[in-house]
Amino acid sequence: MPWHIARTGGARMMGRVNKDTVGGLVLLAVGAWFAIYAAMHYPLGSLRRMGPGMFPMGMGIAVAGLGLLVALQSLLREVEKADIRFWSPLFVLSGIAGFAILMPLFGLIPALLAVTIISSLAELKLRPVSLALLCLGLSLLAPFVFRICLGLQMAMFNWPF
Repeated sequence: MPWHIARTGGARMMGRVNKDTVGGLVLLAVGAWFAIYAAMHYPLGSLRRMGPGMFPMGMGIAVAGLGLLVALQSLLREVEKADIRFWSPLFVLSGIAGFAILMPLFGLIPALLAVTIISSLAELKLRPVSLALLCLGLSLLAPFVFRICLGLQMAMFNWPF
């Protein structure tokens, strides 16, 4: 099988850099950075008596290893041509910013609804039923996780008027 296979219209390719390759390399770089930073700035201790740097270094090595596996595997399989949309990251970042702004003003549940709805705009196909179910599920799960499990006293609703 040749290194580059192009089918009708060049919609499928093999052996080219694609989004899985880039994602794997990003994971590899981030994991390696965390492992090196933890090893240089925190005492590692020993396996019998672990120090505060052992866990972040181990997680960094695990993430870097998984990133390497993803990148190598993506080079060996046939994948769809990458569909690059520049607006998607903007919607996700806007959702996070909306959460940060709305959380102190209106409370956790309205901020969760805002981040979910704004971030869902990053996807090309808007599915209103699944979006409504996700919003409902997060709204029901948030009080359980933050109040009961974590014991945090954060306002679920905070109406400023």
